[in-house]
Amino acid sequence: MNQTEVIELCRESILVMLAVAAPMLVIEMIVGLIISLFQTVTQINEPTLTFMPKMLVTFGAAIFLMPYMIAHLIDFMQKIADRIVGIGLGSG
Repeated sequence: MNQTEVIELCRESILVMLAVAAPMLVIEMIVGLIISLFQTVTQINEPTLTFMPKMLVTFGAAIFLMPYMIAHLIDFMQKIADRIVGIGLGSG
């Protein structure tokens, strides 16, 4: 495995990480923005008000997005396993 392949593998790893994490982070950001707007409009300055809705939405989004995230991770792991087999066959 040469330097170019290692860099390509790192690049793919980062892209998979972003593809898996980004939907959850975007949903959390939107919920946080909505709660912040609500707090601003009502002038309720309670830090604990943001915790419960964000936690519930995060768990709900995780359950809803789990098939998508697992599919990406399985596909990536299959590519890694194919590369491992290719390295093993190439050195023997």
